[in-house]
Amino acid sequence: MTDSIIECHTIHPADATENAVFYEYSKAADPIGTNIISRVPYHNFSSALYESGETRVIPLDLSEQLNCVGPATGPALLANFIRINGGDSIALNPLATSQIFYVIDGLGAIEQDGKRIPMEAGSFLALPGGIPATLHAISTLKLYYVNDTPLLSYLGVTQVTPRFSATLYSAERAAEELRKAAEDKEASNRSRISVLLGNTHFPQTRTVTHVMWAMFGTLTANSVQKPHRHQSIALDFIVDCPKGCYSLVGTRLDDNGNIADATCVDWEPGMAFVTPPGYWHAHINESGESATLIPIQDAGLQTWLRSLDIRFS
Repeated sequence: MTDSIIECHTIHPADATENAVFYEYSKAADPIGTNIISRVPYHNFSSALYESGETRVIPLDLSEQLNCVGPATGPALLANFIRINGGDSIALNPLATSQIFYVIDGLGAIEQDGKRIPMEAGSFLALPGGIPATLHAISTLKLYYVNDTPLLSYLGVTQVTPRFSATLYSAERAAEELRKAAEDKEASNRSRISVLLGNTHFPQTRTVTHVMWAMFGTLTANSVQKPHRHQSIALDFIVDCPKGCYSLVGTRLDDNGNIADATCVDWEPGMAFVTPPGYWHAHINESGESATLIPIQDAGLQTWLRSLDIRFS
């Protein structure tokens, strides 16, 4: 056997230290608090972005505000709307480990790795990265689509090994599981009425993928989800809601446990909005009808890192 020879040359120490810097601790330990790194902004994205027009993917891009490579909705996640007109197709092959789809409307199928999976309104689909996929629309498909391309871009990753296989959460099963949660005798004593999408590959984090977390929940008539916070970003999609539903978001609580100086986000059916990590937020329904929402977060990753730190007021 012949040993491989790696040719190298010695460089001048000045060239190796060109990028080295030192920071005094108190001036560098909290770059968010000192505004050295930008905060995740509040932002709303209207359903008007995908209601009509040509077949396309619509990135919900906040990379300029985040000062990162785009498109990106948060430091680790990119949310998109997708519109595929009946009879059209779209090919997807992002540099991502995880992709989550929710079918807002329409009928179609997705093909990946020799498998064809039907998609209908109300269904969820988790796809691994590293394998190309094609979406086909039988009738016009409208989808909410989140992946973790910004995370991989930041890490400098150039290749992905799939960690799970394509997993369908049917509309019928999702609706049934949420109904059971709502009708449970302990439902009124819980902080929320919702179900989490899980995958047998990730029993410790109990999340839809190893990076991402997805919840399917209802906000019942005349109810309040009290303030809570977590270190994962929340990319919220409103499936349906009556007038009188909104979120309050802010950085701190007052002496009564309410959000001080809160920003109000009014809900509209088919909209998406960003809840920044670490911010207190509460969801309120002042109407006589229930609303349905889907938060998607990077909480799979945060849970694995033991840093999610979810708290309730």
